[in-house]
Amino acid sequence: MKISFIQPSRNNLKYLKWAYDGIRKNQGNHEVEICVADDFSSDGTWEWCQERMQEDSHFKAIRNEGPTRLGHTILYDRLINEVATHDIAIIYHADMYLAPGALDAIEKYIQPRKIVSLTRIEPPLHPPGPEKILRNFGTEPEDFPEESFLEWFAKEQVRLMNKTTEGIFAPWAFYRKDFQKIGGHDPLYAPQSKEDSDIFNRFMLDGVSFIQTWEGCVYHMTCRGSRYNPTITTVGKESDEWLKQNERSTRNFIRKWGHFVQHDPLMKPVIAPKYNIGIILDAGRVNLLTLLEPWCDTIYIKDYNLIASEYITKEQPNTSYDLSERIRPYDNEKNCEILLEVDGDVFMNEDFQIIQQLPQIIKQYGEPGRFQLGNMVVEIVQMNEYQNSLINLKTNG
Repeated sequence: MKISFIQPSRNNLKYLKWAYDGIRKNQGNHEVEICVADDFSSDGTWEWCQERMQEDSHFKAIRNEGPTRLGHTILYDRLINEVATHDIAIIYHADMYLAPGALDAIEKYIQPRKIVSLTRIEPPLHPPGPEKILRNFGTEPEDFPEESFLEWFAKEQVRLMNKTTEGIFAPWAFYRKDFQKIGGHDPLYAPQSKEDSDIFNRFMLDGVSFIQTWEGCVYHMTCRGSRYNPTITTVGKESDEWLKQNERSTRNFIRKWGHFVQHDPLMKPVIAPKYNIGIILDAGRVNLLTLLEPWCDTIYIKDYNLIASEYITKEQPNTSYDLSERIRPYDNEKNCEILLEVDGDVFMNEDFQIIQQLPQIIKQYGEPGRFQLGNMVVEIVQMNEYQNSLINLKTNG
């Protein structure tokens, strides 16, 4: 099998070196092209990449000259579209060690229109889950007990042979043509966070299937790009940079899909219907506008001239959606297909919880008409679903 590893990197050179060594040691008889994007690092990453390109004919690298960070949302796609040459590619992180036999497992299961995820073996930095194996082999390359890991894994791999489940997460291997068909990652989420959940939704809606192989694994030190990058935070403490960007990306994910990221216990996406929803907010308060704006396509607000400009000035830099189109005066014509009337004086947390589940509620119980829901009034004119219009970045609106 010929496969291209796709690895953006920013100021995590020691992990990148560790990942490179693991790939080269355990790639087996496969032709592996390693494609790295240096995102304006200051730790010698680019100098190391230049050395590797001279010594390893199957190592390729590009550099973002900065000073603005691009993030892996953008650099994944540059590597896939501009650098990788093999039909099959794998999204891979710099803090991963490729276990023996992983590429054999990918070759065993991968097909066009099918994505293969390797199972992650991780230290207990995150809660346990049925899709991964918790086993502590260290959180830094210098502490990784390679021989002990390989001895343990040889026994574990026999136990896991031929086991598969249905889910998708990094590292995930795919045919580049399937990735390019839907337009790749959405730059809405740049530099990072939620771009993976977005593209997984779009793959599933496009009919691509997912398989997780348990005999093919990586040891994953977790989140060394931004969330736990030791140059800006400590292990287990989320960086301020990551927290701020995660909030931005979460709000943009809700704007696009109408709900939070959802998946089953084994990490297969769960996608709620996307309806055309308008919120009629009988209040002129910025805090309510901030809370509710992402949860609809249009929000109609009282005291528009007093608060809309303030909110848009603050929030517009965080999204590519045109907020001046999404926020309208209270007395504008209401042309959304589902309207939700919210009285700010009686709006409660329970009502906000209803709004977060509104697509599922409408799908299960909705029909054209007008009815009370908590302290709110819902009017359903039509129940058209628009999630399939989000599949291809070239066509979604």
